[in-house]
Amino acid sequence: MVEISVQAMGRRPRPSSVGVWLLIMAAMVVAMMVLGGVTRLTHSGLSIVDWRPIMGTLPPLGEMAWQETFASYKHFPEYRQINAGMTLDEFKAIFWFEYSHRLLGRAIGVLFMAPFLIFLAMGRIERALVPRLLVIFVMGGLQGLLGWFMVQSGLVDRPDVSQYRLTAHLGLAFLIYGYIIWVALDYLRTPMPHPAQAASAFGTWLRLLVFWILFVVLTGGLVAGTDAGFAYNTFPLMDGAWVPAGLIDQTPWVLNFLENRTTIQFDHRILAILTAVFVGGLWLSARRQPLSAETQRAIHYLAIALILQFTLGLLTLLLAVPVAIAALHQLGAVILFSAAIYAAHNFRRFTPQARPDWV
Repeated sequence: MVEISVQAMGRRPRPSSVGVWLLIMAAMVVAMMVLGGVTRLTHSGLSIVDWRPIMGTLPPLGEMAWQETFASYKHFPEYRQINAGMTLDEFKAIFWFEYSHRLLGRAIGVLFMAPFLIFLAMGRIERALVPRLLVIFVMGGLQGLLGWFMVQSGLVDRPDVSQYRLTAHLGLAFLIYGYIIWVALDYLRTPMPHPAQAASAFGTWLRLLVFWILFVVLTGGLVAGTDAGFAYNTFPLMDGAWVPAGLIDQTPWVLNFLENRTTIQFDHRILAILTAVFVGGLWLSARRQPLSAETQRAIHYLAIALILQFTLGLLTLLLAVPVAIAALHQLGAVILFSAAIYAAHNFRRFTPQARPDWV
């Protein structure tokens, strides 16, 4: 494939500083996701029982403030049903996870909007890109609202958040991250023409893989939200069977895929195996396609990310969800998602007569 320079298209070179800024934002979103996973795994997410976007930036200052915060926590189901008798020091241990998660979310908002306004004033952001960056900012704000909506579900009757809201919160985080990465790659990589017809079809499969991985991530959210990872800790059998008992026990039957821990874990296992087959097939097919060296490397990265993630998933399962390994498993999902986006980005729609597709 022949590179087409930005100057040949009659456009100014894109400032790499904008792309680097976007990559930094994406890295912060990854940190946010991993910290959120640790917060969930350590059962810390319900330690802060109110949402104060501005005043909540400061933690409790002084012994009296800590006692008041702890007293508020004692009124809610998690303390009454699970943590009754918890000491103040034990409460602080879970408080700091949730507080750090919320503080990082606020920092991401500030560190996104401030450089955006500066780059805009300096004329470094193309006019066509402005609405898309604003969409990212709005999505980030909605993510904060959704996070609080999720926490609220664990402050009513049961000491746990809704798996539906948790999964939606996780899914939106991946969407925000993926969109930021795509736009950043547009800034940092030279536009390329359409590859050959066969390679173009290959690119369609890669774009499908991006959404497939997102779907598998959502099923992982259901696993986390229902604690299904603790239900069966053997592989490949579940309770000594290929198809465990109680797989479709609930009615209506569709609820099994959303609320039945046996079905949820079984589905996630099957989807993980299918993902491995999907990526393996793409890797084998890539060897026979007229792809650039860069694209071939991207497919190799994708295969490596798949092996890493599958291994982390097995370890998480077999070791009964240790916090460190489970957090790495969530990070592995981000790495695999990133590798798929990077590979698919090689096939973004572009012709020399038209502007790059920013979708």
